[in-house]
Amino acid sequence: MNRNSEIIKTSIVGVIGNLILAIFKIIIGFASNSVSIKADALNNAGDSLSSIITIIGTRLSERDANQKHPFGYGRIEYLSSLFIGLLIVLAGLISTIESIKRIIHPEANEYSFLTLGIVAGAILVKLAIGFYTRNRGEALESVPLIASGKDALNDSIASGATLAAGIIYNLSGIGIEAYVALVISFLIIKNGFETLFNTLSSLLGEQADISLARAIKRSILTFPEVEDVFDITIHNYGPEKLIGSAHIAIPDSLTAAWVDNLQRAITKKVYEDTGVEMLGITIYAVNSTDTEAIAVRESVRKLAEQNHSVRAVHGFYLDKVDKVISFEAETDFNSGDEDLICQDLLQRIGSEYPDYDINVTINHNIDDPESESK
Repeated sequence: MNRNSEIIKTSIVGVIGNLILAIFKIIIGFASNSVSIKADALNNAGDSLSSIITIIGTRLSERDANQKHPFGYGRIEYLSSLFIGLLIVLAGLISTIESIKRIIHPEANEYSFLTLGIVAGAILVKLAIGFYTRNRGEALESVPLIASGKDALNDSIASGATLAAGIIYNLSGIGIEAYVALVISFLIIKNGFETLFNTLSSLLGEQADISLARAIKRSILTFPEVEDVFDITIHNYGPEKLIGSAHIAIPDSLTAAWVDNLQRAITKKVYEDTGVEMLGITIYAVNSTDTEAIAVRESVRKLAEQNHSVRAVHGFYLDKVDKVISFEAETDFNSGDEDLICQDLLQRIGSEYPDYDINVTINHNIDDPESESK
């Protein structure tokens, strides 16, 4: 299955469906003098434009990598989502202005059974478009499609409120549709800002997906030489371009040639298992045969974890010749001042091993909240 072709097909359905709904709603909006139906029509027109932007963005993201952009153009999909979010907010603002005008200067409405029937039918169509687009977006991991699908489902709720306002007006003569339109406008704006913030979060760089990080870790740990895997980082250059790196601990007895072959094998297996390209594998040597070093490692781990900010200890190595103890202390982002944590660890471990220089690096836990020390 070609992912981009499927995204475009789904978007074409959105363009056609929303365009038809917009035309019908603008006609009945003017016929009934309903500002909420007009706002709904404007929103449908915006949804149609959003689907067109998704198509354009998908096509542009297909461009091959080049000297200037060696990781390709996959992130254009996220830029498409930004445009969609801005369009949603703009439609909401325009609708808000029109709703306020109608509240200040109310006008009579006319809701025929035909009008209400068309609105009811439009709700069903919008629900179908929303579920279809959102589900396809989740299956294809397309941020713009997911955003469009959620927007469509929110629109169906707004249309339901418009239908309810029309029924209330026909039964009681009480006109609340301008207020309903205002509420709809606020919902539209809220949805637009959520789309913007979610997309900006993706562009800024988010924590690695936990399930994917764990899959990478499992894949690497299938190699018997690897004793520990930590600091897994995944950079997202589009849904189909994930670049990863990881730190691994291996026995200090392995030769350079062995390590080279191991790195190549890990890179190949991780890509086969997860689709992530591992462009960086940092090697940490582990004392594998020295019983004294192994005992010191366990002692240092216990001492380090007496500091409640330390979640785990990785990459431990005892250099008995140069008298150096090296390791990484893993903390959370909210653990406080790193310098204070480092000073505490230097004091705790230095007092126990005064003949050694302590080389400690503070790293944040960015891949797995349930990681354990080794």
